[in-house]
Amino acid sequence: MRATSVLILFLLSGCDPSPTLERFGGPTMGSSYSIQYVRKPDGPAPAQVQAEVEAILQAIDAHYSTYRGDSTVSRFNQLPAHQCLAIDDDMLELVTFGQYLAQQSQGAFDLTVEPLLDVWGFGPQAREMHVPDPQALARARQRVGYAHLRIEGHNLCKDAAIELDFNSIAAGHAVDLIAARLAAMGIDSFLAEATGELKAVGRKPDGSAWRVALELPREDRQVARQVIAVQGLSVSTSGDYRHYFEDNGRRYSHTFDARLGRPVEHDLAAVTVLEGSALLADGYSTLLLILGPQRGWDYAIAHGIAAVLVTRAEGGFVSRSTPAFERAVKGE
Repeated sequence: MRATSVLILFLLSGCDPSPTLERFGGPTMGSSYSIQYVRKPDGPAPAQVQAEVEAILQAIDAHYSTYRGDSTVSRFNQLPAHQCLAIDDDMLELVTFGQYLAQQSQGAFDLTVEPLLDVWGFGPQAREMHVPDPQALARARQRVGYAHLRIEGHNLCKDAAIELDFNSIAAGHAVDLIAARLAAMGIDSFLAEATGELKAVGRKPDGSAWRVALELPREDRQVARQVIAVQGLSVSTSGDYRHYFEDNGRRYSHTFDARLGRPVEHDLAAVTVLEGSALLADGYSTLLLILGPQRGWDYAIAHGIAAVLVTRAEGGFVSRSTPAFERAVKGE
């Protein structure tokens, strides 16, 4: 299901470095993170800022990593059917949002997609990407379905042996938490990015806006299709072109339609969403990518989502931007 938040972007921070612009980054969630912020004379030391950011990322990993046997999500996944696990407000927020997206898509988006990811070779239990045999796929599909997941107070319960995967929204949530922590530390101009999800607040030291280049969804190299100024918004791009395999001339990406039990089969290659919340941007970009070029477009228009959809066409790509996206880019 998940088009892992491969935000197909690279950051344009200007070519004239300022001593007041601090930068740091490192590995996280199987990818990387980067922070740029304007340091005030009386602001916290960079080492303190980095420690706070990395504490948030470590907490996200401890909660949502399916590659850690001791994470909260792994402990839930290991439970048999008809069992519950106590969860905190953080995970409750993500499960609630994930269930909302599942309902909105009639189950195409689904947090319980983990067994499908494994059987197709995209998950933590997989050894290689491949088309599963029909029997293995049928068994995996019996363990998928958001209706089997329910919330009882602060307990997360399962009616079947389902397994959760938060990769479609966890990185965006991490960026929101980082942004809130930076603001609480008195930092009011920054660009925070984790695994490609980002949020830009304030301006660079020279007074100009943070600028982000959105790529064409190409496997071979990075090519910018649009550069946008971002202020007070989060940016998320989901795409199907970084993590895929081919078999007998057919292409299978890690973007899954959980209802069908297989990767999506349409020409929508990438979706970029602008939102105030990185969590919402992350989730909506994945949702629209799963829905496809027409259903995704219709959903974005109906819900006023600022999105640009990039579709494969003969000889290249075709981009369509919603009115909300055009307004957001203009700062309206």
